[in-house]
Amino acid sequence: MVFSSLLFIFAFLTPCLIVYTIVPWRYKNWVLLAFSLVFYAWGGIQFVGILIADAFVCWFFALQIERSNSKRAGKAFLVLACIVLLGFLIIFKYTNFFAANLHALFGVPKEIPHILLPIGISFYTFQLLSYVADVYRGEVDAQPNYFKLLLYASLFHQCIAGPIVRYETVAGEIEKRSVTLSDIYYGIRRFCVGLAKKALLANGCAAIADQILDGGAKALHTQSTVALWIGLFAYSLEIYLDFSAYSDMAIGMGRMVGFHYLENFNYPYTASSVQDFWRRWHISLSSFFRDYVYIPLGGNRCSTRRFVFNMTVVWLLTGMWHGASWNYILWGAFYLAFLLLERFVIRGRIRPGLDHLYTLFVVFIGWDLFRFENIKEAGITFIGLFGIGTAGFAGLQIRTIILENLFFLIFCVIACTPLGKKLRSLLHAWGRRSTVGFYVFETQEMVLPAICLILSVLALIGNTYNPFLYFQF
Repeated sequence: MVFSSLLFIFAFLTPCLIVYTIVPWRYKNWVLLAFSLVFYAWGGIQFVGILIADAFVCWFFALQIERSNSKRAGKAFLVLACIVLLGFLIIFKYTNFFAANLHALFGVPKEIPHILLPIGISFYTFQLLSYVADVYRGEVDAQPNYFKLLLYASLFHQCIAGPIVRYETVAGEIEKRSVTLSDIYYGIRRFCVGLAKKALLANGCAAIADQILDGGAKALHTQSTVALWIGLFAYSLEIYLDFSAYSDMAIGMGRMVGFHYLENFNYPYTASSVQDFWRRWHISLSSFFRDYVYIPLGGNRCSTRRFVFNMTVVWLLTGMWHGASWNYILWGAFYLAFLLLERFVIRGRIRPGLDHLYTLFVVFIGWDLFRFENIKEAGITFIGLFGIGTAGFAGLQIRTIILENLFFLIFCVIACTPLGKKLRSLLHAWGRRSTVGFYVFETQEMVLPAICLILSVLALIGNTYNPFLYFQF
């Protein structure tokens, strides 16, 4: 079950909100916990036990850490919790990968296991790791109630694509929270905008990218140079709009029931360096690796050799976290190389304006590695961007695709910038000093969520509906 489905919106989220609203406060956490466990069970009821076990392990060891009389004992409990959590993650996420590589190198095992990946395991594992680590550091108190910790780990809002929510962010709200009409409106608006971003924009970009880039190595050789640029460009838009849309929906759903999740994306395509890009992209993941891996290893307050080692560990883990495939590891190494170049070679020498173009180009090439698990296909696409091994510069097919989707792609580019946010701020400022402006602002505030929801539902019903097609050349 995904957020951008009619099943989720009308058969899961709506009943959840109705029941949550009508029950007394003492039952509200139980309602959220019950619906969250149903959400996880939808992807495989057998996997719910892993979530329940992980939460129990962290609940138990966090209490032992808090009660321990020595730092050494507390550290031992922390290590045990990490072994269990990471053990489950490695077994379910990386067993197939390791087995396939061992089979390719040594012929063992004879049969490669096919282990299904439990929904959200990467996200709730990292959340629970951060919780136990923060208890060990003395930054949060251990949660004495197991079911409240299970609620924290299992909240369905953020299990698909984040944000990775720290316990300290929601600890107080798990115990007691209130929801105002302003919270409800903000939550609905944020969810509807995120839904439209996914159903209309990200899915539309995915259709363009898949039309050009799918089909394997032979199909890629039949594409023109321009087609490969457009295909990878559409994928670059898709992946931001998709990931940020899920974060928008998660933040919106959380706000509807009183949880204030932190922002996870800050217009990363406006970055002026690769380092700046990673301050803006998947912020909760970047901050997790910074606070729980990079800084404990020594950060940048160490020798150059040690700094390079620390960065290598972080980006190896970052690549592997995104998927159990060599292309993700190479993708992490790709960013490691450019971050080291920026620190030791570039050092802000690129002029303003050009630095933005440089960053976009690096990120654009990086998405080539990210998209293709088959390294050969990634290589064909990369050299094809420079006119090598393609079927010419441009063809009739790509011209047709461009003409059919030009306005759509332009709108998607705008959606990746803070222009919409700035326009809303200008309307709000106008509304504060003008009666006409007030009515204009309030009207769009009421109409926008409804339009986003209606268009999204139409898109999800037909799975092909795209209002931008009416503006073709």
